[in-house]
Amino acid sequence: MEHEPDSPILAQIAARLRAYPPAPAQPEPGRREAAVLLALTRAREPEVVFIKRAEHLNSHRGQVAFPGGMWEVGDASLLDTALRESEEEVALPRNRVEVIARLPRRATRTGTPVTPYLGVVPGDVPLRHDPSELDAVFRVPLEYLLQQRHLVSGEFEVLDGCYEMPCYHYGDYRIWGFTLNVLIHFLNTALDARLGFAYLHDRLPAHLRAHLIELEEEYSP
Repeated sequence: MEHEPDSPILAQIAARLRAYPPAPAQPEPGRREAAVLLALTRAREPEVVFIKRAEHLNSHRGQVAFPGGMWEVGDASLLDTALRESEEEVALPRNRVEVIARLPRRATRTGTPVTPYLGVVPGDVPLRHDPSELDAVFRVPLEYLLQQRHLVSGEFEVLDGCYEMPCYHYGDYRIWGFTLNVLIHFLNTALDARLGFAYLHDRLPAHLRAHLIELEEEYSP
């Protein structure tokens, strides 16, 4: 099978992320930690791999995320966690992943530290989801995610009520929350995308507006 040549954008990403070497991090003793894989396809037009968690789950049901999960005893590192979970959830063999960066550790809304790893996978690698955990695995073109006009808003239950929050709408999927935070930081850092949430500032209560402004400052390269 003939493979598409790499996009120049992948070389640009690798060059910009040299400050984030893919060293295998260890969880802090006594803390529950997680790791995820932000997987880019190796193709002329790269795509980002996402999952949609099953609606029957007790936590995070129906949410869009990156493949990944909680560190378990037996995992050699948090990188091992991300690769193991990706294989279990979407049948992505770890030997098909070229890990190129460890992105900054971030905490979820519930306080769980999550370490994201950036990896490149073959564009033709077959992915299939585990229906006991997921409703779908899907891909979104990187070019789509780089356009500010696609970063819109949707109503979500957040903290003490329902508010408009930033998200991408892609087909039937909404990418928001923690996953969006990791994604925007990556796009702004690796590709100088300059994505932001100014269009939402006047629609939110003060505490959420302050949170978004803080995130925007953090996302700036």
